[in-house]
Amino acid sequence: LPPRHMDSVVQIVEALELSDRGFTVTVPELARALGACSTPGCRVVLGDPPDVPPAPSTLSDQQWLLFTQLLRHDPAAPERGTVLAPDGSTVALGPLLAGVEVGLKRVSGSPIPTLEPPIDALYAVTITEALGMSFLSARGGNSGRATLGPGGCWDDVDDPQNYTLLGPPSPIPDAVANGAMDGVLLGAQLARAPIPLADLLRGYYGTGNGTEKGRPPSSYRRRDFGVLTEPGKLEEEVVAMLRVLRVLPPTQELLEDVGPEEVVAIARRAARDFMEVYVDCPAIVPRCMWGARPYRGAPRWLTLPLGSVYIHHTFIPSVPCRSFAACARAMRSMQRFHQDTRGWDDIGYSFVVGSDGYLYQGRGWHWVGAHTKGYNSKGFGVGYVGDFSTILPDPDAIALVRDELLPCAVKTGRLHRNYTLRGHRQMGHTDCPGNSLFHEIETWHGFK
Repeated sequence: LPPRHMDSVVQIVEALELSDRGFTVTVPELARALGACSTPGCRVVLGDPPDVPPAPSTLSDQQWLLFTQLLRHDPAAPERGTVLAPDGSTVALGPLLAGVEVGLKRVSGSPIPTLEPPIDALYAVTITEALGMSFLSARGGNSGRATLGPGGCWDDVDDPQNYTLLGPPSPIPDAVANGAMDGVLLGAQLARAPIPLADLLRGYYGTGNGTEKGRPPSSYRRRDFGVLTEPGKLEEEVVAMLRVLRVLPPTQELLEDVGPEEVVAIARRAARDFMEVYVDCPAIVPRCMWGARPYRGAPRWLTLPLGSVYIHHTFIPSVPCRSFAACARAMRSMQRFHQDTRGWDDIGYSFVVGSDGYLYQGRGWHWVGAHTKGYNSKGFGVGYVGDFSTILPDPDAIALVRDELLPCAVKTGRLHRNYTLRGHRQMGHTDCPGNSLFHEIETWHGFK
């Protein structure tokens, strides 16, 4: 089959939009016919799905088979309906195309049912039903976090065919969260002005540009979703969705013993946790996605929370990486150098900062690193890809650590609230992290 990559999806969508006149459904309607958006809430908003039309002549048998597989809804394995985007993120097509359909209906003036209580259809078909039902089923448990995540990894990022989750599945793994946020953003964009879907997807995900031409809009999804969606808005929509589900026969029984106050409490927790995990905290590319070698030996475990953060620059590679492909290459290069030349067990940094909008997992939150001699067990080592002796990282890359990673680490209990931030040069004989970056971090919270 074609690779499960967004490029393949864009090619299929383009072929469908060029289909002969006998093909009467839109691409999002076809997605519902094939099984996407088949939950009770989604059906009450968008209606019953149309019949599956014959495969259009503009698609190959392999393209049609891939599309049908990606849209077949499987509640037990939501990760099967996912594709790899050029920015290195994984996106579930179901909520993405459901949001697109709502946007198309709004811009064309097509009716969307008025429900009681009123709900925002764009959020209902993308995230609020899944979020509300996920936290509803987990109520009484120890942690709402079990209702979100995990991420996962592809077998081959150049020819992705199989995506494997990195932990027990929830109703909202990271790929579904990404697809939902993208569905809200693209649905809202379409509602303002119509554009062919293939063009919309190509522009948003940066497909077909070799992933080397700078950041695509999809890499800003967390920021843009946060701008569009205040936590109060998300909470209100989850409350409204649960009240709608209370009267729908398939879900009525699940909610019959849940009082109004508990509905509000569930929605508040769901909205808070979703925004914390997917908006307030930055995305971190796992080791298996950038092609990490195994750790040599047995890692030593950190005792969290830690009290310090040490900022580095890589110096070599000296050029900032601005795409998933370039940053993954930089990570592999640094790991080879650290293991083969330095003789370390693994890449030394806890996290590495790309200029593509993403953090890359090195030793991560839990393993002692090899970044700041004498202090590796006392703090996290965060390295910027590039030589920042005379220039600064991009403003987005600065904000990724200063405004996202560090507050997230405090909020999630991995870093003390009164942490100390230092440059590598303060802890040893080195110019790292370069004069320009060092003078920048002197202005950050926690710098000593």
